[in-house]
Amino acid sequence: MAKVMGFDAALALNAALSTEKAAIAAADWVGRGDEKAADQAAVDALRSGLNTMTIRGRVVIGEGERDEAPMLYIGEEVGKGKGPEIDIALDPLEGTTLTAKAMANALAVMAFAPRGGLLYAPDVYMDKIAIGPGYKDGLVDLDKSPADNVKALADAKGVSPSDITVCVLDRARHGDLIASLRDIEARVALISDGDVQGVINTTNLDTGIDMYIGSGGAPEGVLAAAALRCVGGQMQGRLTFRSDDEVARARRVGIDNLEKKYDLSGLASGPTIFVATGVTQGSLLDGVRFQQGRVYTDSLIMNSVDGSVQRLKSDRPV
Repeated sequence: MAKVMGFDAALALNAALSTEKAAIAAADWVGRGDEKAADQAAVDALRSGLNTMTIRGRVVIGEGERDEAPMLYIGEEVGKGKGPEIDIALDPLEGTTLTAKAMANALAVMAFAPRGGLLYAPDVYMDKIAIGPGYKDGLVDLDKSPADNVKALADAKGVSPSDITVCVLDRARHGDLIASLRDIEARVALISDGDVQGVINTTNLDTGIDMYIGSGGAPEGVLAAAALRCVGGQMQGRLTFRSDDEVARARRVGIDNLEKKYDLSGLASGPTIFVATGVTQGSLLDGVRFQQGRVYTDSLIMNSVDGSVQRLKSDRPV
């Protein structure tokens, strides 16, 4: 991967310090039943962190369009206005419901790429499929049936479909998908929220997840692709639209081919940095803990420039 000026370990660490701030702010709202307050706290803290960074940052995946979000909106400029030009995809709190209900797997997540390196995805749904690294290109494909994709992965691993575990968002729209997976006796790991983590889990043997399939947010698809770009893996996504308004939203951000199937490089091209900090306890990261006047955080830092994956466990006075 080619070196990009200013796109280095120091930038990745500073990005993680910003998601730490967002996670700590959101953690104050764990279990309090107020999704909006938790999200706003994370947004405020993440924006504050970004504005201390020596970057010329532009939000390409954020809290919504400018008329919908007062800060971290799509197109907002962040950072000190000097340094490398960075496109930023972020979700200050992936799992607002998880946080409000004190459930597992809420995260603060963010991805960096040089200007133009991330798909400018609208806030619509995306059909997605993802697997981890180590397989021949094109092993899975959105245009194949879920059963055929599972069988292809099983053959590549030298196991039966019943040994494959597929992560799927637990939504009514996935009823037929889940039924088709169970028809071939694949294991289905249902998650209530957090499909960024669902995709990333395909890269980690400890999670037991072999594949991710389903329809979720397009912005989350770009964030997940940025993570896979750092460690390898395969992913495809295709935008889906439920209304003329959603089609118009896509066209406003420059998407003309509404039926395009994006591969990993189409979602996140070139060098990427992906960072995430746990808000609540999860399968990927520990949640924020307040103990004896200190706050403890657990973050993941992935950098495609050197292929590194690091865990950052921090504690500091509250």
